[in-house]
Amino acid sequence: MDWFTAPDYWLGRLLFQRSLAVIYLVAFLGAALQFRALLGERGMLPIPRFVARMPWRRSPSVFHLHYSDRFFAAWAWAGCAVSAALVAGADALLPLWGGMLLWLVPWVMYLSIVNVGQTWYSFGWESLLLEVGFLAVFLGNDEVAPPIVVLFLLRWVLFRVEFGAGLIKMRGDECWRKLTCLDHHHETQPMPGPLSWFFHRLPKPLHRVEVAANHVTQLVVPFLLFTPQPVATAAASLMVLTQLWLVLSGNFSWLNWITIALALSAVDLGSGAPDAPGAPLWYEIVVLAMTALVLWLSYHPVRNMVSRRQVMNRSFDPLHLVNTYGAFGSVSRVRYEVVVEGTADEVPREDAGWLEYEFRGKPGDPRRWPRQFAPYHLRLDWLMWFAALSPAYAHPWFGGLVERLLENDRDTLRLLRRSPFPADAPPRFVRARLFRYRYTTWRELRATGACWERTYVREFMPPTRLAVPAVRDR
Repeated sequence: MDWFTAPDYWLGRLLFQRSLAVIYLVAFLGAALQFRALLGERGMLPIPRFVARMPWRRSPSVFHLHYSDRFFAAWAWAGCAVSAALVAGADALLPLWGGMLLWLVPWVMYLSIVNVGQTWYSFGWESLLLEVGFLAVFLGNDEVAPPIVVLFLLRWVLFRVEFGAGLIKMRGDECWRKLTCLDHHHETQPMPGPLSWFFHRLPKPLHRVEVAANHVTQLVVPFLLFTPQPVATAAASLMVLTQLWLVLSGNFSWLNWITIALALSAVDLGSGAPDAPGAPLWYEIVVLAMTALVLWLSYHPVRNMVSRRQVMNRSFDPLHLVNTYGAFGSVSRVRYEVVVEGTADEVPREDAGWLEYEFRGKPGDPRRWPRQFAPYHLRLDWLMWFAALSPAYAHPWFGGLVERLLENDRDTLRLLRRSPFPADAPPRFVRARLFRYRYTTWRELRATGACWERTYVREFMPPTRLAVPAVRDR
């Protein structure tokens, strides 16, 4: 091994790259299938309106130059095609510089989407995908063994993801310090999975063990990533196991999967590169220059991480090159859900024929068991969880959602599991009500078949109708 490369990590790099390409594919697929209702020309938060008021230097994106729904669709589907090519290993068929350019393409394309995505793309894993995707550009292909400094930077990202999340928990909510947060979290998390009910019903002493193990994995184990092998591999493997536990317990988009991919890059599988030549000088210069840039940009994320006023999931540059991460600095003790209903009656009385809209992922019908969607990201469902926490989260977009439901907007209805109204007969009124949801007990589940029990809390939005029915050229 020369000073610049680490041949023993050739297989780890391969697993990391293919995993990252799959995540890119899922991300672009979600953008292609969901953008019209969320961000399109007639969406809830239209991109043209955003780019008209946002300078390019603050949100660099190709859509500042041109936007149409057709162009966005072509952009997102092209991102899917490039990602699929990377999954198939197309970068290995190109010269080193060509492979780097191929990895640069999805990064540029997804950056353009995230920087105009507004509230719908305000999640930490968007920045995490961009930061990791940028580093992947410099990881090389079969023409060169993995560069040591890039492997180090990937561990640096993994360290900040885990350690930052651990710190925000210890600083944010006393239930993490008392080891009681998981008495509530499996029930109140944004989007439960099919096994979340069973995780919630685990004995409370086991919940204490879960929290304690989480603290060890996030506050102690990350430091071991920078120790010699095999300790670093053991630390990364423990992180993989922890993330798989989280995958089973809920739907967290691709956060867990990209963390697993990062951990795989730190695993020494003892498989050297197949006769990889030494790195060319130009490649060493480019990689070292990138490393210096990343280390320089790490100042603000590190300062935030050690600060008592630590914030979660913030980007410090418009290219999302180095970011700060964290999750669940506070845990809700009670679950609330916004239930959206419509009626075709002329007068929206309480006893009118109100029918409920069903979302794909968020809880609705108490008898409907949660599904597994991650790593796919249901953006509207996630924002509905935030809306239930506070109407302030819903202010920019909820009125637009209601308007589109009143119009039976085809693209909006495609985001839902089911609309109770036929396509040619939209509701006259739509309202929203806030309910408290709790998991049923074992006895209640056997008796009723319902995994949720819900109780009406208050009105979230009064019955609303269109002042003048809109006509859309759908």
